[in-house]
Amino acid sequence: MTQANPMPAGDKATDLLTLDDVRAAAKRIEGAVVRTELMHSITLSEITGADIWLKFENHQFTAAYKERGALNALLHLTEEQRSRGVIAASAGNHSQGLSYHGRRLGVPVTIVMPSTTPSVKVMQTESVGGNVVLFGETFDEAYGHALELEKERGLTFVHPFDDPKVAAGQGTVALEMLAAKDDFDCLVVPIGGGGLMSGMATVAKALRPEIEMIGVQAQLYPSMYSAVTGDELPCGGDTLAEGIAVKKPGDFTRQIIAELVDEVLLVGEPKLEQSVSLLLQIEKTVVEGAGAAGLAAVLSNPEKFADKKVGLVLCGGNIDTRLLANVLIRDLARSGRLARLRVTLQDRPGALYKVMREFNDHNVNIIEIYHQRIFTTLPAKGLVTEIECEARDQSQIDGLIKTLEAKGYSVEMAELE
Repeated sequence: MTQANPMPAGDKATDLLTLDDVRAAAKRIEGAVVRTELMHSITLSEITGADIWLKFENHQFTAAYKERGALNALLHLTEEQRSRGVIAASAGNHSQGLSYHGRRLGVPVTIVMPSTTPSVKVMQTESVGGNVVLFGETFDEAYGHALELEKERGLTFVHPFDDPKVAAGQGTVALEMLAAKDDFDCLVVPIGGGGLMSGMATVAKALRPEIEMIGVQAQLYPSMYSAVTGDELPCGGDTLAEGIAVKKPGDFTRQIIAELVDEVLLVGEPKLEQSVSLLLQIEKTVVEGAGAAGLAAVLSNPEKFADKKVGLVLCGGNIDTRLLANVLIRDLARSGRLARLRVTLQDRPGALYKVMREFNDHNVNIIEIYHQRIFTTLPAKGLVTEIECEARDQSQIDGLIKTLEAKGYSVEMAELE
């Protein structure tokens, strides 16, 4: 895929992005983006065994840190570039951040999205001022079309991550974190294309060289992990962390991360789901999968982070409400508070009633019952009933199953990964 903003040949990436660049970006964007809170989480600290501090970038106007880099890039434009407008290829937070600040500054913004982009993302981008062009079936096709429109219309391409000006804007997150608390042992930062981590690592390593910079990627999309370790892993699939589901990281950002980042960790889908749920239940804050990646890394590696002062960036909060509901329900199932039991019965009067009494005796609430008499391998006089139920915890469900089995029933429980 062709790079819209290729790094000049012979230039070293760390020379193109410095602490002074990030400080200048902070002055440039001051007052136009939210200086989000950094808060200590007592409960998450108890759960993880680490001292957890949260940076609430999901509280930006467009609910993501991407505004910082997009605005810094816009403020670098000449008057002629502003009048012509900018273009980007994105179906995510970059499109909204660029559109919002473009409209505020009077800069026309065109966003090219794949034609398969959910309508809600198109509407969100248009609602904050972006002109959306749908093209192609994949992101690569949309990206290629954006480059064509850049040349045809004389627009300025604003890359979502592989641009020193964008990365400098993202680095202001670390400036704010270290200004509020200067004794972190490590910062744990989600990585997709690498813009956020590049900016933050530049700041952190300049101000406190001993601080650990830990990157996090979804296990299904280990693109930056593969790039910096040389361990080529498969990349692709449906991940909850779609905001960091990048198949090809930036060339510029890869060099920064290879030099300044101590380690990149991979996290699985169950831990991402658990982290989204925990942040909602404990901190009463909504994050998308990418925004929960830092917490997922800590939960997945408790020994690595034990007793350390850990800063986590909740980088975004744009998650589909139906998907969020599914995540919360699945988390209830994993914790044992929801269960689906498959019970084999004899097809005779009172059989179901007798099973229901056991649920009552164990104080387990029945949500839904489904009978299956026809499509089963059981004899004609047998039936299977699936019962969805809720309980106080897993031990209450286990007690019910033990009683049912003791009375001769065959019971299976549906499992989640």
